[in-house]
Amino acid sequence: MTVILLLILLSLLVAVGFLLAFFWAVGTGQYDDEVTPAIRILFEDPKPSNDDPND
Repeated sequence: MTVILLLILLSLLVAVGFLLAFFWAVGTGQYDDEVTPAIRILFEDPKPSNDDPND
């Protein structure tokens, strides 16, 4: 019975830790731009220019 109570308390502690981490991530702007990372692969990178006179 003691082990079950210990595991319940430990799981609640872990859950609170994840909840605090989620609130921290939202507060610092981790979820502000949800669209751009998903479509970034669809756009080509700009081609490098050959304006270097040392070539």
